[in-house]
Amino acid sequence: MPKEGITPRSQDYSQWYLDIVEKAELADYSAVRGCMVIRPHGYAIWELIQRELDARIKATGHVNAYFPLFIPMSFLQKEAEHVEGFAPEVAVVTHGGGEQLAEPLVVRPTSEAIIGHSFAKWIKSWRDLPLLINQWANVVRWEMRTRPFLRTLEFLWQEGHTAHATEQEAEEETLRILHEVYADFAEKVMAIPVLRGRKTEKEKFAGALRTYAIEAMMQDGRALQAGTSHNLGQNFARAFGIMYQTPDNRQEYVWTTSWGVSTRLIGALIMAHSDDEGLVLPPKLAPIQVVIVPIYKSDAERSAVLECAYRLKEQLAERFRVKLDDRDEVTPGFKFNEWEVRGVPVRVEVGPRDVQQGTVALARRDLPGREGKSFVPQGGLAEQIGGLLDAVQQSLYDRALRFREERTVDVSTYEQLKEAVETGFVRAYWAGSREDEDRVQAETRATIRVIPFEQPEKAGRCILTGKETTQQVIFARAY
Repeated sequence: MPKEGITPRSQDYSQWYLDIVEKAELADYSAVRGCMVIRPHGYAIWELIQRELDARIKATGHVNAYFPLFIPMSFLQKEAEHVEGFAPEVAVVTHGGGEQLAEPLVVRPTSEAIIGHSFAKWIKSWRDLPLLINQWANVVRWEMRTRPFLRTLEFLWQEGHTAHATEQEAEEETLRILHEVYADFAEKVMAIPVLRGRKTEKEKFAGALRTYAIEAMMQDGRALQAGTSHNLGQNFARAFGIMYQTPDNRQEYVWTTSWGVSTRLIGALIMAHSDDEGLVLPPKLAPIQVVIVPIYKSDAERSAVLECAYRLKEQLAERFRVKLDDRDEVTPGFKFNEWEVRGVPVRVEVGPRDVQQGTVALARRDLPGREGKSFVPQGGLAEQIGGLLDAVQQSLYDRALRFREERTVDVSTYEQLKEAVETGFVRAYWAGSREDEDRVQAETRATIRVIPFEQPEKAGRCILTGKETTQQVIFARAY
């Protein structure tokens, strides 16, 4: 049975998502249309995402910096494809301090332009390369249709920007970030399997030479782009004059990259793992990994149970993020419900009998009801819970992978594609043009999500043009 106030997924998936965001207290609507207030529970998840990603980014040699929110309009216009791609989403400041500005300022939709200006000042010699910079910031994109975390006017993100001496080094950087940072994080921390591949010319980042992405399947069969990594070639280097002196005293343009993920990852967590009971979080990203709920009826029972509960909390807090819910004004049942909705992976129940027998009851969030409940000794409880959290983490990944595999279909005709995109991913041979992609999108609302790195050895026929090709792509409807 779904929780009260949560619409079943089978009834209305979009409303179910919004209900989870509200009931789990992840975000609230702002007074500004299309913006959201990230509530403490939601922000705590983002902090854990930041921490895990930041460690991976720094491990690959990058350092953090910060660049301005405001970008001169002329900067954005220097790279023609870039400005054209972002023009519909740009917010512009024309007045400040009660006066009209001499030059309008763009509110940062992305930072290639402003960072390119700085790189041109910082890079003089081959000794200055590679330059590996990352920033944690907010950006503004004037979206027409918004939804908390998935698409908002303002959102939080991480954006990396690097400069290299050669195209090969830039390409290696682009792919290293995709595989070693983004895909590794998505699968090992978020417990979400992802497809890795290159975007088509139609779908690539405005101004990029090549764009690579990781794509995840949500529980409604639609795709969510969970991270992108762009080889920008020399486009921005030429636009902003980012040059370096080679060892033999020649002047060359650098090769740059950019890459980013955002708070839409929280939306991915919700839609990949949660159920009709509420939020389900992988333990590695759960702000509270273990909640202890004491159960008692009399004052005498209360004293003994709470003493035991506090002792257990002290032991577990050395290894886990633990909450002891010792509120007297609500029932244990109310507490169970609240922590289930908020996605806490493991619940520890302690009652008078447990105190006497030296036991506790453990409940897994990913397996509601009796299936997820066990009774264990208090001795060695930390080891028991550690194993349980690992099991929950792996179980969520396995379940998501199994779901994706069941919902991924190989097709050989356009008619089959039209039917298959209703329920999931479609793998097909493709040799079509950009105009052909536009046609497929118009007729099916599906786009090519990625050209996977893993390609078949045998050739096949393009589902639309009939041309022979060895290239397969993944079609899906997407968020």
